[in-house]
Amino acid sequence: MTEIPSSDTVSPKLERIAKLAKQAPEMAFTSLSHHIDIDWLREAYRRTRKDGATGVDGQSADEFAANLEENLKSLLDRAKSGTYRAPPVRRVHIPKGDGTKTRPIGIPTFEDKVLQRAVAMVLGAVYEQDFLDCSYGFRPGRSAHDALENLQHQLVCMAGGWVLEVDVKAYFDTVVHEHLREMLHRRVRDGVLLRLIGKWLNAGVMENGSLSYPDAGTPQGGVISPLLANIYLHEVMDMWFERDIKPRLRGRACLVRYADDAVMAFSQEDDARRVLDVLSKRVGKYGLSLHPDKTRLVKFRRPDRLLPSDGGDTGQPGSFDLLGFTHYWAMSRKRKWVVKRKTAKDRLSRALKQIGAWCRMHRHWSVKSQWEILVKKLRGHYEYFGIIGNSSAIHRFREVAKNLWHKWLSRRSQRARMPWWKMDELLKRYPLPPALLSRRHRLIA
Repeated sequence: MTEIPSSDTVSPKLERIAKLAKQAPEMAFTSLSHHIDIDWLREAYRRTRKDGATGVDGQSADEFAANLEENLKSLLDRAKSGTYRAPPVRRVHIPKGDGTKTRPIGIPTFEDKVLQRAVAMVLGAVYEQDFLDCSYGFRPGRSAHDALENLQHQLVCMAGGWVLEVDVKAYFDTVVHEHLREMLHRRVRDGVLLRLIGKWLNAGVMENGSLSYPDAGTPQGGVISPLLANIYLHEVMDMWFERDIKPRLRGRACLVRYADDAVMAFSQEDDARRVLDVLSKRVGKYGLSLHPDKTRLVKFRRPDRLLPSDGGDTGQPGSFDLLGFTHYWAMSRKRKWVVKRKTAKDRLSRALKQIGAWCRMHRHWSVKSQWEILVKKLRGHYEYFGIIGNSSAIHRFREVAKNLWHKWLSRRSQRARMPWWKMDELLKRYPLPPALLSRRHRLIA
């Protein structure tokens, strides 16, 4: 597939939209869709992943690209004239948490992904000027590691305190369409864009040959869904916390949110408990609910600041999870209390289960082919979990992955059992990558 170059006309348009949105934060845009022309769609196509799963029509990125210009022109004509029909998303389920539960993912058609990307580019230029610094998920120039480092810094500065883990139950499935439309209408009143978003919200879900039309939610997996989710929680949580909550608190507080994963930290216990008491009512106003087991208040005061009311000399600060990491207090090499992070148990267990399942399914491949894929999987794991202070967890991941590979190589046939001396010889020829910090954290270290 031939990749098309980046358009020189799109970036100036995005800059103009962003500049106007920043200068007029209260203004509602009535005309945005005229920016979406054939060059804009080419850029949207360039930014769309080409290796993703196919939608209900089975069309791949290669098949779409075979007649690219005609397909883009047809898509543009239908989008602008109002005759575009949003196809249903194909629902699949992927493992969630420790692997015992699954998460529904909606896969749009490739053509739909391109159009969603085009609309998301326009809306993103507007809403990036509105979103607060506490929001990190699916935003340009921001990452999960940025969110984690900011939270770590805030907790150290306030010497810990009380941490409220916020878990919105089935968030992507429960977004109320009416509320979302109202939020969008405050900033965007372009009829073409709003009609397209309405079509995507009502497109339906195809699962096991059965078509259904949920009356709430935005399919997790859609290109535009993360942006719509951020717009919703920007009003429900971010603005509420900054505008209504923080001015009423006695002590310091911060919010860090990555999509629907959020943590609130408070220096004062009574502040934390007051917010916990009203949080359920706040999200309930917008059709959402908190997970009763996963939403919890954690005592996270720095160990040398523990009070008698926290448990006296025997009291210990708790720990909490965010974005795959467990956060806990520990002493640094310089004998200072710091917030450290390690791979959460459920994430480590799930990652190793996936490695084991892959090795079992592909044990009859050539050793070289298996090795090439395993190297990519291990490096991908290191790139996310290879942070300062987490060396033991990524070393353990490598060792268990090596053992799993040996296990399934030994079960290729009844006579294929491989002694460890032979496995060691194989690893000299096909070495697994060492457990190293990610590139980002090697620079920091």
